[in-house]
Amino acid sequence: MLMFKAYRRLQQFTSRIIFKLLFAHRFKTFGRKTILVSPDKIEGEEYIELEDNVSINSMAWLLALEQGNAKPRLLIKKGTVIGRFSHIVALQHVEIENNVLIADKVYISDNIHDYSDINMPIMKQPVLFKAPVIIGENSWIGENVSIIGARVGKHCIIGANTVVTKDIPNYSVAVGSPAKVIKQFNIEKNEWQKV
Repeated sequence: MLMFKAYRRLQQFTSRIIFKLLFAHRFKTFGRKTILVSPDKIEGEEYIELEDNVSINSMAWLLALEQGNAKPRLLIKKGTVIGRFSHIVALQHVEIENNVLIADKVYISDNIHDYSDINMPIMKQPVLFKAPVIIGENSWIGENVSIIGARVGKHCIIGANTVVTKDIPNYSVAVGSPAKVIKQFNIEKNEWQKV
């Protein structure tokens, strides 16, 4: 077990150094002690900001898609940890604030595919901006969650397999498809309460 941990640390250190030397300069911001482990795809690096101590695990797909005159912004702030197989797409604005914990296989996007023309395959129709996505500081996003054109408040918990398409207020626990707030923190009583 100790040997494996030492191997993983060496592997992460080596990966971080090689990635930083070869690719970090292409990002708008690439912070200190930021780790991007074996990404699957990165597109639009010049619009992607990764602040200090960000950790993005293997097979991530980060996309900042320039469309028309709008310049996209994909901002991941300090101390955020993102699990494996994440897929994050910014057409205009996606922001993940400080110290957010994101599990594996999470999809975050500020846009949707148009599907209005039934005579054309959806994949050939334009991508439409829906709304900015901001995930508040200190939140926890569970496995297989989708957040599409919605805001998640600070210190929220989004349960596994939840689909968020409407804003979630600060200090909330939300689950389901579509997401429904089931608990909120009562500051006066200093406790989590069922909604």
